[in-house]
Amino acid sequence: MLPMLMMAQALKPAIGINVTNVSEDPDTGEMQGQVAWQVGASFLIGKKFYVEPGVFYVKKSTKYVSSGTSPEEFNSDLTGVRIPVSVGLSLLGNEESLIGLRVFGGGSMFIITSVDTPDLVKEDFNSPSWGVFAGAGVDIWILFVDLKYEWSLTDVTSVTDFNVGQFRSFYANAGVRIRF
Repeated sequence: MLPMLMMAQALKPAIGINVTNVSEDPDTGEMQGQVAWQVGASFLIGKKFYVEPGVFYVKKSTKYVSSGTSPEEFNSDLTGVRIPVSVGLSLLGNEESLIGLRVFGGGSMFIITSVDTPDLVKEDFNSPSWGVFAGAGVDIWILFVDLKYEWSLTDVTSVTDFNVGQFRSFYANAGVRIRF
């Protein structure tokens, strides 16, 4: 890891929001994505073409609404560490430009550290879960905004009576680029 950090052109600490839903509703109701948050940082390695590994502490939240005569609602909150690695291309601008535009894609791993869901425990969820994502970013001076959409490749739960398929997540991050 140390040689990778020595090659980095910028450190990008960021905070952001996410909305996570699932690919299937359970037989007993409906899942709805809720706004949650993330905080972390990534390292930019390269210029026109770049690689950007990162580490983020993430909370994902969905609301469950049961079907039937007496509806029940509860939030399902998962927190954990998300490790994305993206490969990107700077379309507009360079590191000295006032404004830049980037596109990127990559893969990620989400390791669950805690679960706040009625009747389910951490062991009922698949961890780590793997995903792929695509997105775009805008750089304005030392500030940046990244938007990305992620498709999980791993089923969310390991229990068969509450199958909700895979995660589908939208991430929006904002932060500063600290150049080396």
